[in-house]
Amino acid sequence: MTADARLALPRRLAGAAGLVALGHVIFGGFVRISGSGMGCGDHWPKCYGYWFPPFDRPDLIIEVLHRYFAAALSTTVLAFLAVTLLRRAVPGVAGRGGVLRSAALATGIVIFAAGLGAVTVTYRNDWWATLAHKAVAMSLLATLTAAYIRAGGFRSLAALDDAWVSGKTIRGTTVAAGLALLTVLMGGMTAKWTGAAVACVGFPFCGEGSLGGGAQHIQLTHRVLAYLTALHVTLMAVLITRRGEHPLVTRLAQLAGVVVVLQIVFGAWMVTGGFPQVARSLHQATGVLLWVATFALTYAARRATPPSAAGRAVRTPSPTPVLTGAEVGA
Repeated sequence: MTADARLALPRRLAGAAGLVALGHVIFGGFVRISGSGMGCGDHWPKCYGYWFPPFDRPDLIIEVLHRYFAAALSTTVLAFLAVTLLRRAVPGVAGRGGVLRSAALATGIVIFAAGLGAVTVTYRNDWWATLAHKAVAMSLLATLTAAYIRAGGFRSLAALDDAWVSGKTIRGTTVAAGLALLTVLMGGMTAKWTGAAVACVGFPFCGEGSLGGGAQHIQLTHRVLAYLTALHVTLMAVLITRRGEHPLVTRLAQLAGVVVVLQIVFGAWMVTGGFPQVARSLHQATGVLLWVATFALTYAARRATPPSAAGRAVRTPSPTPVLTGAEVGA
């Protein structure tokens, strides 16, 4: 059995854990938006003393489903760690750049997130606790994305051994990921700070009749970050496409460009439509997806092998492997 074949199970588990983590974070946003965060009161980890409480209230159902989602995530990540430990002798599993370190880090983050979840409930979803919880969740998504790539996900990345991504692209993708993360975290603060979510009644600016004060400043800060992110990611996608970078890097940049446009569209709908739950949920979900897309893009770009000093003056065109939709959408 080849090393790649022996990495197949860790790769599948990393991908599964990443998808469960993504669903958990997006559903967590719906928990907040629907006002169900205290659906189990101040009880944790049980819900009013039950692992399976009476499903007699919508807010309780939503909150307890979120906790079940967290349990499924923990189980998947632990299974991922166990498999990588059993296969640590396989090339690419242990050591620097190996998938085992990512699995161990993901496990540590999950354990920390569980404890932070208890703190969030204890402090009744105060803004700082919720924001810290979201930051940890974004870290877990990044770790599992890196783990999937390290385990051999995105097969065409192997072509980067014979090609390279320009320094401009690496710097641009890094800035994009940083802006996306700041925007998402600021969005979390905006959602939880009293009055900030509805402080501006106009789009793209606040408009007449807005609340003013500190809540409006928080809302405007989030918007400025969102506009900068949208401008940078869109321009970056165009430039990477024109440079003819590695096909996977180009596809990921284009995907990030589409997601950031959708996020702005859903944000505009949310404000101008009177803040309906569906628009707020979609806006939150695309923000999370943007972070994952820009991080995956940055990590993929940095996987490229830089040209040697002797060959630095002449760039060999990148091979163009056939990419399937599953490679970019996994």
